[in-house]
Amino acid sequence: MLDLFSKLSELGAPRAFFFSDPASGLRCVLVIDDVRLGPAAGGVRTRAYASVETALEDAASLARSMTLKCALGGLDAGGAKAVVMNHPGLDRKRAFRVLGRRVQELAGLFRTAGDLGTTADDLQQMALETEYVHTDEGGLAESVARGHLRCVEALAARRGREVAGLRVAVQGVGAVGAAVTRALVHAGAEVRVADLEPSRVCALAQELAVEVVSDPAALLMADVDVLAPCAVGQVIDTALAGRIHAWGVCGAANGVLASEDAGRVLHERGVLLVPDVVASAGAVVDGIGRSVMELEDRRPRIDQLGVLAGRILERSEIEDRPSTEVAEALAHERLDHSEREA
Repeated sequence: MLDLFSKLSELGAPRAFFFSDPASGLRCVLVIDDVRLGPAAGGVRTRAYASVETALEDAASLARSMTLKCALGGLDAGGAKAVVMNHPGLDRKRAFRVLGRRVQELAGLFRTAGDLGTTADDLQQMALETEYVHTDEGGLAESVARGHLRCVEALAARRGREVAGLRVAVQGVGAVGAAVTRALVHAGAEVRVADLEPSRVCALAQELAVEVVSDPAALLMADVDVLAPCAVGQVIDTALAGRIHAWGVCGAANGVLASEDAGRVLHERGVLLVPDVVASAGAVVDGIGRSVMELEDRRPRIDQLGVLAGRILERSEIEDRPSTEVAEALAHERLDHSEREA
């Protein structure tokens, strides 16, 4: 039997909510990781989980990443993540309305938007019950793409390159991956794309001059300059990190690396990595910048993600340690400072 409190302690998850609604089949785990800087921000992910324990583990890991994103992005917000357990008995329309009511009951402690597996209709159902959900998926995807492009620019600059002419492999062309691809192509990059859903790559290939690769896994081994994983996370493990041909990694997926060791392997090989907590932060900068910080124009703050990426890459080289460790240290500097001031 799962010892819930021991598991929460093991995961470092101080606040967790479990929402159940038998009538709709809703089973949701919400982890609120940190609220030192402000209300907790994070999307709603929907996928099949083997158990409540694995759902909790995923929510806790993603919530921690959101805390780092918000701290690094200079936002007045902490991190959270909700995961909905998908299963044959899930009545999505009813379930997401119930979830919207539960979010509303938290009175703004949790601010949310979409994530992997959650549809625009799901978000619209939530919005019928809560004011704390962002439903403009297209707008947030464009914000991710803007921040990601700034980060690719910083990555290229470390090699004395520009984005124009850069060979980039984008794995996953859903809303975010497609927006990232458009931004890169418009900046002059030569882009290869792959996705498990053939219709997505076909539609994008009709719109843009991109090369289509049929196998998303094979794309990660492509002879390119930069890899941009933009679908599921944990795609680069230690074995792959030791074999990739790209000299840079900059993905808009959450949790690109399967482990900290994978980041160390990349660093030891001289492969430059922009941590995904920076490269994918455009959406939360846009959302929290609008709803909490009341910034009329969030674009300058999104553009600053590129400056931050350059700073992290430079410090990684000077200190000879993985960029992920540098990013986490910078985030904790801000979090600890805010705690001392409180």
